[in-house]
Amino acid sequence: MSMRLESKTALVTGATSNIGRAIAEAFAAEGVHVVVSGRNAERGNEVVDRIRARGGRADFVQADLDGSATASEGLAREATRVLGGRIDVLVNNAGIYPGDTTAATDEKTFDQVYAVNVKAPFFLTAAVAPAMVAAGGGSIINLGSWIARLGIPVGALYSSTKGAVETLTRAWAAEFGPQGVRVNAISPGVVLTPAPGQVHPGEVMMKGTPAGRMGTPDAIANAAVYLAGEESSFVHGIVLDVDGGRTTAAVIAA
Repeated sequence: MSMRLESKTALVTGATSNIGRAIAEAFAAEGVHVVVSGRNAERGNEVVDRIRARGGRADFVQADLDGSATASEGLAREATRVLGGRIDVLVNNAGIYPGDTTAATDEKTFDQVYAVNVKAPFFLTAAVAPAMVAAGGGSIINLGSWIARLGIPVGALYSSTKGAVETLTRAWAAEFGPQGVRVNAISPGVVLTPAPGQVHPGEVMMKGTPAGRMGTPDAIANAAVYLAGEESSFVHGIVLDVDGGRTTAAVIAA
């Protein structure tokens, strides 16, 4: 442990798997007391056990962020209690991804995706940011997506929610930055935990990019550690692309 974030506290939503899990584990390795939040208690407690086994501090708080203000406010209250009265870092990571085409998306799905991906982080930030201001500062990190700015034939609904999150990031930076709360976002590329011996379809999307491969959750976690720490104290309102160059360089077909 390097303890770059020693004595800080953090709430990470959607922290029971993939990117959220990696962020929670990376924070704990840097000295953060982390609240791991998600719907699945079994998976959440597994993450907590892994962190504690390595000497870190973590607790699980179960939450179903359905987009209601009540759910977000309830999570904020419980996480604040578990963390001893304050949240220094909030990571809005929880989200759902339906890969349907526009014509195949019904109204119920539309409302659900916007509820989880936009309304839930909106009301969670509304609940947490004022307390950060009162405590003297904090950092909020949102998760965007590379397909918010580079169109693909499926997933228009999901990509539009991530576009909204990136817009909220800039608006919140303007709103809360002058009061000591930094707000930034990370835009992951094609990021998956590699399965031994398997070739994932996502690898095709990274052909011809500067990285030439899919990313791992650890790459996103490292970016989150940077945005949570003092090294990024002059960074406000950015969307940090961690995508292997997928959106910044011309893709050369192999």
